[in-house]
Amino acid sequence: MYRNFFKRKLDLIVASMGLVIVSPVLLIVIFILTISNKGKVFFSQERPGLNEKIFRVIKFRSMNDKRDDQGNLLPDWARLTPVGKFIRAASIDEIPQLINVLKGEMSLIGPRPLLQRYLSVYTEREKQRHTVRPGITGLAQISGRNALDWDARLEMDVCYTEDITFTGDIKILWNTIINVIKRKGVIADKQENYLDNKRKNQKK
Repeated sequence: MYRNFFKRKLDLIVASMGLVIVSPVLLIVIFILTISNKGKVFFSQERPGLNEKIFRVIKFRSMNDKRDDQGNLLPDWARLTPVGKFIRAASIDEIPQLINVLKGEMSLIGPRPLLQRYLSVYTEREKQRHTVRPGITGLAQISGRNALDWDARLEMDVCYTEDITFTGDIKILWNTIINVIKRKGVIADKQENYLDNKRKNQKK
């Protein structure tokens, strides 16, 4: 009952209240990013969501568009700005995803939406992460955030889909707030290239 009905209701209520409560912070961040990023405040990117349906996730822009001599974008870690590093560490860059929640593309709690190119990498079990809406935060995030290796994070995503409860979601939401305040498990400039390497190895 909760998974199929009340979870979406909770998403709408909390996301709506959240946007109102953090609106002063949003205005300040938008002002700072408008100056530091020369008017480029938001970043959106296609990600697979529920049933692998593609949607555009919305974030505050934390990287610049610097390129190498051949015109290729530099690696993510090389393009992360000082302001971007801060808003990532504080998870402020995730706040615009409340809009994705209101649109029904995401949930407050669920597996984090990863890049579309990783779809071919998942095992049959790992593909279960797309049987629910992706979340702003999830079981993997309260269990170490970026400090966990990818296999552990993907397994936790699947475990979440197998046991979705109201008390479980409240626990994840509460622990997310605590972890953000303590900045526990945060590695803002870590290069998360494990899945890319796994993908390349599969093609050999």
